Amino acid sequence: MPSAMERPMRFTSGKDFANQPQKAVTIFGMSGVGKTTLSNLLQDSGWYHYSVDYRIGTRYMGEHIVDNFKREAMKVPFLRDLLRTDSIYIGSNITFNNLTPVASYLGKPGDPALGGLPMDVYRERQEQFRKAEISALMDTGYFIRRAEALYGYPHFVCDTGGSICEWVDPEDPNDPILAELAAQTLMVWIKGSEAHTAELVRRFDRAPKPMAYQPEFIEAAWNEYLAETGKAPEKVDPDAFIRWTYARALAHRQPRYEAMARWGVTVTANEVARLKTNRDFIDLVASALGRKN
Repeated sequence: MPSAMERPMRFTSGKDFANQPQKAVTIFGMSGVGKTTLSNLLQDSGWYHYSVDYRIGTRYMGEHIVDNFKREAMKVPFLRDLLRTDSIYIGSNITFNNLTPVASYLGKPGDPALGGLPMDVYRERQEQFRKAEISALMDTGYFIRRAEALYGYPHFVCDTGGSICEWVDPEDPNDPILAELAAQTLMVWIKGSEAHTAELVRRFDRAPKPMAYQPEFIEAAWNEYLAETGKAPEKVDPDAFIRWTYARALAHRQPRYEAMARWGVTVTANEVARLKTNRDFIDLVASALGRKN
């Protein structure tokens, strides 16, 4: 059985990619490496931008998110009466560049007085997100066909979330998610440097935000944090916990991204930051294919 490293790619050479009249790529890497910025650049040049996170928030978790808004509104007598009589509408204003409703719904475990969620509720929402992200990733082929047939877009970029690496097994040549993405697109890993990772940690420390993790990872982190701090679960500071977890999460994800890169090509965050045009991106990917082959 061939290994993931030996798996054939959709584009076999830089020349093949550059000359392909219909290009399709999946961009993956840590949050903050420039995936969405690059996708926006390509969109401005005539590529269809498929945001996996946007698809999650609108198609697969939209009802969960809005129900949570309503649950909070029902705690206010004035709003409760208006909701019960269908006198007001509550919706989620998710955009490609504002995914806050998804993060707010995911939440953080810990003290409710500090905005934390009970661990059982947190686990449930993490599982909802896992299923939603897998479904959104598996919709990629459908959106490639839809983008061309409905809108006439010749090129396609799948802009993935940072948690894609949590749900795949890169060592399995038959991994359903990676096999589907590799069959439909060229996988492109945007690799950050150590300096970039350090900046991500500093940025996260200033503004910690909810993330999605493998159940095994978050359970181990939660138990270790409780043991280390001696805190009762309901007394944990949610921000303190996810700050403590973040650097561990980056270390957990890095080798998984590296393994996923065997399914495609690797470019660096610094290279991506220098891109100015669609042609620059095509040349960069063609060069990465040349290096690999």
